Amino acid sequence: MASSDIAETSDRKLLVAVYHPLAARAEALRAAIESAGYDALILPPHVNGLRPWRDGCFDLLLVNPFLDWQEPFAFVRLMRSIAGSRPLMVVSDRDSLDERMIALGAGADDAVGWTGNLPEVLARIAGLLRRSRIAAGQLGEGELRIDLIDRRVERAGRLIRLPLREFDLLANLARVPDRPLSRAALLRAVWRLDFDPGTNRVEVHMSRLRAKVDRGFGWPMLHTVKGMGYALRSRPD
Repeated sequence: MASSDIAETSDRKLLVAVYHPLAARAEALRAAIESAGYDALILPPHVNGLRPWRDGCFDLLLVNPFLDWQEPFAFVRLMRSIAGSRPLMVVSDRDSLDERMIALGAGADDAVGWTGNLPEVLARIAGLLRRSRIAAGQLGEGELRIDLIDRRVERAGRLIRLPLREFDLLANLARVPDRPLSRAALLRAVWRLDFDPGTNRVEVHMSRLRAKVDRGFGWPMLHTVKGMGYALRSRPD
């Protein structure tokens, strides 16, 4: 299977979020992942706050928990909660069975020693994303159902037709229900912008999305969270 077949979904590349406590090794992983046709985002140290991690609209989370002060088992458990239903892959700088067992026991979907072994790491990433896309072909909470393959949205059995940007906004919010995503996170996920263009494009598209997803239904699913961004609620307040 060509890398372009597995690295893209609709009109965007799949995004792998990377954390390694050593900057040079994080950069090496990022470069290898991007060479395989994915987008890659290096996450900042978690000790500085988890908001950039929780805001991330990534498709796979790749971390090395073994070279930092964090206790590895607890760290992987935390990463599992952040990744949610998305794949979590743990890499180690050593070919250590003990470290792989710690990672798998704490909830990682896969674990591998990566130094000098980048082709296998990339193959494992591709496999996790391929299985994830099959398993995650359907998103949704409560009344809402989103088919990522056919780009079909239903609420309470009613078909909702959405153009591309509005569909991508809704899908990214539905990946982390009840959790706000910042405007910056949505600009990156939907428009692939790493900067704020100073326009109101997010607000305009969210207004249109609300009109289609919430109007005529018993309660609003889409909410503005003051100072934090936007969230999709899975149940009435």
